[in-house]
Amino acid sequence: MLNVIFNLNLVLQALIAGLFTFSITVIGAAVVFIFKNKNKKFMNINLSLSAGIMLAASFFSLLMPSIKMSEELKLIPWLIVLIGFTLGSALLFFSDLFFKRIIKNNIDAKKRCYMIFSSITLHNIPEGMAVGVAFGSVLYHLDGATIIAAWTLALSIAIQNFPEGSAISLPLYSSGMKKKKAFMFSVLSAIVEPISSVIGAVLVMKIRILLPILLAFAAGAMIYVVVKEIIPESQNEKNNDLIGIYAIIGFVIMMVLDLSLG
Repeated sequence: MLNVIFNLNLVLQALIAGLFTFSITVIGAAVVFIFKNKNKKFMNINLSLSAGIMLAASFFSLLMPSIKMSEELKLIPWLIVLIGFTLGSALLFFSDLFFKRIIKNNIDAKKRCYMIFSSITLHNIPEGMAVGVAFGSVLYHLDGATIIAAWTLALSIAIQNFPEGSAISLPLYSSGMKKKKAFMFSVLSAIVEPISSVIGAVLVMKIRILLPILLAFAAGAMIYVVVKEIIPESQNEKNNDLIGIYAIIGFVIMMVLDLSLG
């Protein structure tokens, strides 16, 4: 079964991977039908594992191939990585500032949840593009750019999508919205992932010179999400040292997979 999937067209694999990450968000959103509150310990373990995996993936599967491709295209590697990485992180930084300003001026609980929905939707776009770029870069046979690495990256994003799904549906339900409507809002926030996955894959496969900057862009966006949201969210309970160990485990898993199978 896996061999069949791995032998598919890269764009089709990017679509399947995007649909996979989307489906995990849907499962996370469905928690609203079972619980009124999240299981914090379980969510924190998931978040810390995915943080470690995404940090490793950002370096081994995105930044390293970006540097390698920049060298092959006779570009200036440090400049390309700097531009792409800065743009990726700046996009999410300024979007956060925008939504915080709106939230600050509006204390209505339900409208606050709508802002959370908008913010997570925006964050899902570079996550989806990161998956697509990872698959598209396989075409160029770069070090670290492999099918295994691309699927592992998709898996790490899917893991952290589970709590993201419930992070929208549960607050909306708590603010008075019906469960079905809260669930649908959470689902809609993730529909951009398979779309942006395909766009990312097609762009780097059709316009090769875009690959190094898009790889760095995806890395910048992912690291911003990890540092700004995933790690702080995973540290909101006791036993923070143990949560940190899960992040290290996640990093090691991704590193070993990338270096041994890539």
